[in-house]
Amino acid sequence: MKNISLSNAGFILRIFLGITMLSAVADRFGFWGAPGAPGVAWGNWNNFIAYTQTLNSFASKSVAGILGALATFFEISFGLFLIIGFKTKYAALGTAGLMLLFALTMTFSISIKAPLDYSVFTSFAAALTLSAIDKTSFSLD
Repeated sequence: MKNISLSNAGFILRIFLGITMLSAVADRFGFWGAPGAPGVAWGNWNNFIAYTQTLNSFASKSVAGILGALATFFEISFGLFLIIGFKTKYAALGTAGLMLLFALTMTFSISIKAPLDYSVFTSFAAALTLSAIDKTSFSLD
């Protein structure tokens, strides 16, 4: 059968994980539409910070703002690094860590259904897999 390159699979994972992270950031800045528009989760920064505060119920609004800004910084950084292929292993590990944190906070603050519905555990697993992919090939029988 035909050889399949793991580096090609890694490229696909890199691009789509990066786009996924940047899409979430775009939503919180209103690039996907206004709050309440179809497919829009937040639509603006204030709604995103309110959601951050929901996930981190211990946090005041100002602490939620800091946590939201940190999450946004890392999502932009890891997303761009994945897309351009810069320090991919570390960007993928950082992405996996961030996705796991999101999944756990969603699970404990809302329910297990939330991270499952938004495929956060899948993104975590994909990022962890990407961090382990090397540039070898394998053969499908």
